[in-house]
Amino acid sequence: MTKTYIKFRKRVMVVSCVIILSWFGLCIRLFNIQILDSSNYRKILIKQAQKKHILKANRGNIYDRNNKPFTRNIIHYTLSASPSKVTKKLELAEMISKNTGKSVSHYLNKLRSKENFIYLERNLNRQSLGDLGSINIDGFQIKRHYRRYYPHNSIGAQIIGYTNIDDNGISGIEKDFNKYLTGAPGWIIKTKGWKGRFQNRSGNPYQKPIDGNNIQLTIDLEYQSILEEELARRQKETNSDAATGIIMDPQTGEVLAIASTPGFNNNKYSKTKIDYHRVRAVTDQFEPGSTFKVVAAISALLKDDIAVSDEFNCENGLYPYYDITVSDHEKYGFLTFSQIIQNSSNIGIVKIMDKVGPMPLYNTARTLGFGTKTGISISGEYSGDLHPIKSWSQVSKGQIAMGYEVGVTAIQLAAAYCAIANGGYLVSPTLVRQIVKNNGDIVYKEEPKIIRKVADEKVMGLMKKMLRSVVSNGTGFKAEIAGWEVAGKTGTAKKAKNGSYNNAEYISNFVGMFPFEDPQLLGLIILDEPSKPFHWGSEGAAVAFSRTMKRIINLDDNIIPPSRDRSRHKNNTNDLYQDDIIVAKLSSKKEYSPKKLPPALSIVSTKNNEAIKLPDLRGFSMRKAMKELGIIGIKPKVDGSGKVSWQSPKPGTVVKYGSTCIISLK
Repeated sequence: MTKTYIKFRKRVMVVSCVIILSWFGLCIRLFNIQILDSSNYRKILIKQAQKKHILKANRGNIYDRNNKPFTRNIIHYTLSASPSKVTKKLELAEMISKNTGKSVSHYLNKLRSKENFIYLERNLNRQSLGDLGSINIDGFQIKRHYRRYYPHNSIGAQIIGYTNIDDNGISGIEKDFNKYLTGAPGWIIKTKGWKGRFQNRSGNPYQKPIDGNNIQLTIDLEYQSILEEELARRQKETNSDAATGIIMDPQTGEVLAIASTPGFNNNKYSKTKIDYHRVRAVTDQFEPGSTFKVVAAISALLKDDIAVSDEFNCENGLYPYYDITVSDHEKYGFLTFSQIIQNSSNIGIVKIMDKVGPMPLYNTARTLGFGTKTGISISGEYSGDLHPIKSWSQVSKGQIAMGYEVGVTAIQLAAAYCAIANGGYLVSPTLVRQIVKNNGDIVYKEEPKIIRKVADEKVMGLMKKMLRSVVSNGTGFKAEIAGWEVAGKTGTAKKAKNGSYNNAEYISNFVGMFPFEDPQLLGLIILDEPSKPFHWGSEGAAVAFSRTMKRIINLDDNIIPPSRDRSRHKNNTNDLYQDDIIVAKLSSKKEYSPKKLPPALSIVSTKNNEAIKLPDLRGFSMRKAMKELGIIGIKPKVDGSGKVSWQSPKPGTVVKYGSTCIISLK
């Protein structure tokens, strides 16, 4: 040993021991980190270096029966910031202000907030975003989203409903079928790059979002548009508080159009009264008046004690009935059963009910669905009021026969008349045809459903003949459409207020069907508190029915007039409850492929510069002309009704994709 070693031996020993102990301690610590607590530290590492980014699913769309879209999803952007992390507040505020048009101070005030997180803008479109997407400022974030948009604005707004800012349905079909329309979100793992920003890297875990299902309604967009236009027109002409309408296929119960006015634009739903948002045809009840007389008539025919030729004394317009006086709008003497319905005699129907009795009347009303919900696929349906016989007064039998002391909804009344039209079957009104995945698989389908048989075809045949006489020779003459053999019934009812009936406020309504022997369409129109003389069902509602149906006849080539061979239509009716035509159409995976969306759903058109040669549309129906123009990407502008008589530009003219073609119909 050297003297130097001996001199520093103790120090060397101490240092060596310290090093050995330190190394031993480090090994223990590493063992603890890598073996014992590895899972905890792995979580910390992943949290610092990786981030799970949620990928939102696209909301499913809603289509009409012909696959025309009621909804679309459009891209929008959200600008947000963490104020404490934004160092260039003035620069950022100026840049956003330049793109949005809002003041710089508006954004500066937000950026000076003490909050940890703030929204600077939401629902910003691509044009307003401008070059903001390329800036890089610490604490400032831009997120891309999809926002719900309704391309037809107010058309079908009450049925379709709307979504909130988080894309959740809060009204109408959007709300009631939200679980089907909402897809399942996906995710992607992002890793932190060398600048500290999270980035996508190939090979990272990834879960693709599943888009929401698409819904096909029974509604026909063009029928719906016509109905809403005519309701608004008639409401304005008659100075009514509101108007309601329904168009149905009486053979299947499919609702082809359903609307109320005033309406609203569901793109701007917050700017209108909430009262305009509800589906009045489903949620509101009313006393129908004479349109309810068919219930009394059917109960009389079912009892088989009264023939349509039996006569009743209508007392020249006034008839004391217990403690009330029943009056007619005209002074009638003796009328047959059929004439009582034709001329809507209150006295006549009361006398018929005296012979029939209360129980058949009550049972028939129940069998026709009054007092119970129809089961239509939209929330808020009211069951109406049909009181049990034990609570009836001595005049209730007569009052109910005239359409008073009973509360009905428009959809109940329409469904009851469908039973007359189809030969005696009460069918459940259907609004949703089917729900389809994006790959074409059917998730849910509403089949036409027969609730019960109300009466045999002979009874309903007699009833249809009586209703035909109402239009051809009675109170419903203004609902007539030449060559189409319309059958229907007018109704005029005083509104109850503070326990008594008001002579100043009325409900005007009409229910009609055509052609009466084999009805293809059924329509109902209700006017709430029209001014006189439009309070009469014949003067107010019947006119709106005729106008609406005339336009639909001119529009739709599939409606067969009574003078033509209806064998094809009848065959379809017989096979109605096994009809798979629409299912086959929608089950094609091409229909809902994101790459094959209908033109109206495309976010960006790729045909802006394409030259189009206009076809010759002369002689076409409105629907056929609009369809032809839609296929080639030309916007139609329609004037008049009937068949196309001329068009501008002329046939053969070469125009740009997206141009407008004016078509005049006569």
